[in-house]
Amino acid sequence: MKFRFSWWKLALLSVMSAVGIWASTTVLIIYDQLHQQLPGCSSKPEYFFGFPVNCDAVLSSQYSTIDGIPLEFFAIIFFMVNLGLVLLLSFRGLTLDKIYPTVRNILRWWRYLGVIIVSILIYIEIFKVGAICLYCTTMHISIIADFGILTWFYYKKLIPLPPKKLKTNKIGSYKNIRK
Repeated sequence: MKFRFSWWKLALLSVMSAVGIWASTTVLIIYDQLHQQLPGCSSKPEYFFGFPVNCDAVLSSQYSTIDGIPLEFFAIIFFMVNLGLVLLLSFRGLTLDKIYPTVRNILRWWRYLGVIIVSILIYIEIFKVGAICLYCTTMHISIIADFGILTWFYYKKLIPLPPKKLKTNKIGSYKNIRK
């Protein structure tokens, strides 16, 4: 299997999703399923950049679920889809070359959706709940950093543009033709 771009770009984009999967899975399992205190989130009042850190207040608030489903579940889905799109974007192959432009656009809009949702969640944490959760903040930073990295890659053309045309040669493989 051939890569469309270098391994360090793939690693950098994948790490953001992996961090998000780790943080959301940790909250889902330890807090929501086992009903235990999260590591690093003590019951003593602590402050992070001037904001009170209280994971319990955030995760037990009325805003922490949608129809009884914890937001962490949706975060896991978001990060797994994100990772899948990054992997589809990075590998080359006959079928993958055909869907590359579509995957590139879906990934871009998926990231926009993530930043919009994160903005809403940060607003809710700070202004509605009055506290922040370190794990939620880790997920938020991961999504925003991921968006920034991908935007920078697109801007600097570090991720190739989709081919304008795909043309088959005699043996049926595709060649990129730029005009």
